[in-house]
Amino acid sequence: MLPSIISKFHHFRSHRSILLSKLQILLLYHTSPHSNVQFPPKATSHPSQNHHPTPSFPVNPAPTHFEKSNFEPETVVETLNSYANDRKLALEFYNWVETECGFQHTAHTLNRIVDILGKFFEYEIAWNLIERMRINGCCLPDHTTFRVLFKRYVSAHLVKEAIDAFVRSNDYNLRDEISFSNLIDALCEYKHVIEAEELCFKKSWGDQFGQDLLCFNVENTKIYNIILRGWFKMQWWKKCREFWEEMDKRGVEKDMYSYSIYMDIQNKSGKPWKAVKLYKEMRKKGIQLDVVAYNTVIRAMGISEGVDVAVRLYKEMIELGCAPNVVTFNTILKLLCENGRYREAHRVLNLMTRKGCEPNIVTYHCFFTCLEKPREILRYFDRMLESGVRARMDTYVMLMRKFGRWGFLRPVLMLWDKMAEHGLSPDEFAYNALIDVLLQKGLLDMARKYDEEMFHKGLSPKPRAELQPKMDDQGSGNA
Repeated sequence: MLPSIISKFHHFRSHRSILLSKLQILLLYHTSPHSNVQFPPKATSHPSQNHHPTPSFPVNPAPTHFEKSNFEPETVVETLNSYANDRKLALEFYNWVETECGFQHTAHTLNRIVDILGKFFEYEIAWNLIERMRINGCCLPDHTTFRVLFKRYVSAHLVKEAIDAFVRSNDYNLRDEISFSNLIDALCEYKHVIEAEELCFKKSWGDQFGQDLLCFNVENTKIYNIILRGWFKMQWWKKCREFWEEMDKRGVEKDMYSYSIYMDIQNKSGKPWKAVKLYKEMRKKGIQLDVVAYNTVIRAMGISEGVDVAVRLYKEMIELGCAPNVVTFNTILKLLCENGRYREAHRVLNLMTRKGCEPNIVTYHCFFTCLEKPREILRYFDRMLESGVRARMDTYVMLMRKFGRWGFLRPVLMLWDKMAEHGLSPDEFAYNALIDVLLQKGLLDMARKYDEEMFHKGLSPKPRAELQPKMDDQGSGNA
């Protein structure tokens, strides 16, 4: 498909250079092993906020017109993903593919553009788009649309606006228990748990909106689990315990998810033995665990009772018919690496593929964090890249800092080059890691070059003082 797209772009005479330069970037995206996007035409002008904008994509006769059959919703979503950091191009592409290519948007594509617009606080445009899609009969908003809106409002700490969006969901016949749960989940996800609790149990928001918001049953386990997880995200351990006990007082039946959340709370608050106790309590009650609950208990067992006990629990989990996932193996790997048992960890790494759980970046971080020999780290790094797992920016920064502490410059420079090869633009942490090791080695000119580069990219407020040329005080010795 890509060769035909390139040939079509050659017909766009007026914008040819811009489009082809954009295409070079997108080709890197499309050839990623984790991406299968089919095409990416880009726009260059700004969309209107209040009217359906005329796409700035050049429109030529039939030879350059994409057929509707060329576009699938998944392809459109993936292309929107590639424009996730440029709301104007994302919106123009969204309109262009509809008006010029005859593509009929779905709730999935609508939700993605709403999410992108919300990321840049373009809420009014998002609402206009939702309404336009509804009026045109193109696609109707669904529960996911409002979940996206709730999360974008609350992530910007616009709690009242999020609740107002819930009220407006009634215009689309979506004001129900699902939307209410999504609203509470968004509030808790972004640490507005106090407001979520008030909305559920104190009913203090109804008067502000002139109506009773709570026409649903909030005294259910799901709502309590969402709020419990919210206190967990806040890391208010005392409040977590009080709310857990409050559930018993109110007669709320605790399910497997309740226990999973509270076991995780005990792990993160430094009390893994209490998580193990909760696990035993679940077994007594006959509550069946899923893989997420087992992963939490395996970690707790490994910390409190040793990695061998954790491995026995892993085997028990399999015997009971609960299939492990990549997190299960990563948990065991981390325990083994933390205990210096690298040979066993290596065997587990090989076992993952045989079990159908392909290693991910977290898998390799278990090794990178604990290994102390540069050659072993680089060997695992090469294996990771060969397997198709891409390093994240924090992976590069972690390894560069580690090699820098050990006084090794060559692997640091090698990692820097690898970043460029894989299309990653270094952030301020990567620049500082490189500059630190260059200073350590006395390479001031080279360090100054990268410091200036970082400054010109806007990644640092000012050049480092220690890298500025020292001016001789003329006349200081002529008095």
